[in-house]
Amino acid sequence: MDTTAEDGRVNLLRSEGLVKRYRKRTVVNDVSVEVRRGEVVGLLGPNGAGKTTTFYMIVGMIRPEAGKVFLDDAEITTTPMYRRARLGVGYLPQEASVYRKLTVEENILAVLQAMGFPAAERKQRCDRLLQDFSITHIARSKGYMLSGGERRRTEIARALATEPGFILLDEPFAGIDPIAVEEIMKIVSGLRDRGIGVLVTDHNVHETLSITDRAYLLFEGRILG
Repeated sequence: MDTTAEDGRVNLLRSEGLVKRYRKRTVVNDVSVEVRRGEVVGLLGPNGAGKTTTFYMIVGMIRPEAGKVFLDDAEITTTPMYRRARLGVGYLPQEASVYRKLTVEENILAVLQAMGFPAAERKQRCDRLLQDFSITHIARSKGYMLSGGERRRTEIARALATEPGFILLDEPFAGIDPIAVEEIMKIVSGLRDRGIGVLVTDHNVHETLSITDRAYLLFEGRILG
């Protein structure tokens, strides 16, 4: 099945039968998920269910022992992470990932520079992201000065600098206060409106189900249902 749109955009990110073992323990067992552009899909389950390991295999941080990953019908199972990013697969880890000694603006500009945009366009794109994520007022604040919510907004803005078709958010609500959680939930819903496919993990099922179009439930490495 060819899901590529007429404009050449990739429309589907999917995994097929992913398996990962550590020593004798199978932490991910035959996991198949898919996300289309313009939808938010949950990958839910308790801590230790295999959610993050599944993410690592989809974005290319680790290789599965079995199974495959596809963008539309193009297999990317062995494609390095940096190339997957260039193909439109973005990733936001659960852990803080801002450069602590750089300002918010510099964090975003660093990604734009790595992508090869000329200086004038870098500035224009950066300003637009700062505005879109309501972080213009902290543009010159260092990474270590940010609150949990400000840090998350900065990380998402930076991830979008690569213009991904898909973004995987690993526990995006972890370590931030309830008010910031509401803000991040609105941002995730906004990614859908941009036509981005979002795969989001969380162990708080109620919170995540409120923003997802559909969800997979992962337990002890397997998809239930």
